[in-house]
Amino acid sequence: MPANPQASQFFEASAGRSIHFSDHPAAGHSRGTVIFIHGSGPGASGWSNFKHNIAPFQDAGYRCIVFDQWGYGKTSKPQDVDHTLDFFVDGLVSLLDHLAIKTAVLVGNSLGGAVALGLALRHPERIDKLILMAPGGIESREDYFAMPGIQAMVKYPMGSPEFTKSVLAELLTQLVYDPGQVDQELVDERWATLETQNAHVLATMQVPDLSDKLPEIDIQTLVFWGTDDRFCPASGVWKILTMKGGVQAELVNYCGHWVMSEYPDHFNQRCLTFLSDQ
Repeated sequence: MPANPQASQFFEASAGRSIHFSDHPAAGHSRGTVIFIHGSGPGASGWSNFKHNIAPFQDAGYRCIVFDQWGYGKTSKPQDVDHTLDFFVDGLVSLLDHLAIKTAVLVGNSLGGAVALGLALRHPERIDKLILMAPGGIESREDYFAMPGIQAMVKYPMGSPEFTKSVLAELLTQLVYDPGQVDQELVDERWATLETQNAHVLATMQVPDLSDKLPEIDIQTLVFWGTDDRFCPASGVWKILTMKGGVQAELVNYCGHWVMSEYPDHFNQRCLTFLSDQ
């Protein structure tokens, strides 16, 4: 849950479907809005992904919006629709429209990075800058499923009797370089969220390979990639470098898929420096 429970809100994005988000105001004069877009996986949610990053961005003068994507967290979990990239991007657009946000910085990890890229291709005029951490959507499905982290995630399908709390704990260690960063508090937090999920979101997820379209994107971008990422191959950073607008890339040693939580202090400071640059 957000540090300020009053920040937690819902809105109806489409008939019978609501999106959950938390709105964290800037400390002092606002320098703009940052939208944090979380990744996929069992027990994922906006707050779980970005709880180490919100306060520093607020303190630097940014309004922070953290939301749960379709099928995750407290957002609706429809079982009558495929979870395509367009469907996820539609959810993000609905959030921006609901909050009357004309432009924002997008911070996206994994699936969230793919969604950010999807919006950049559809509505580039709504994005101030992009910050991506091991974004999805830039490899073939076969390449992703060859990754050891993805193989571990699909070994015991979410919702099956075999997917126990201990299986979740082991899976979470695949997301980081140092398994010691996966403590009981994190496992309990993700398990509580997982118990509200259904398997439909993962079973119907369809994210295309956008790599051929990346050169069409002309937006200032900062991308992070852990050299020990077991879910999205670090070689993807070269594909992001085909984007226009000025791309800054940072490979992080001894880091897995979650640079924003594995090295939060470095991540936060690097991002804030990037945002302050003209």
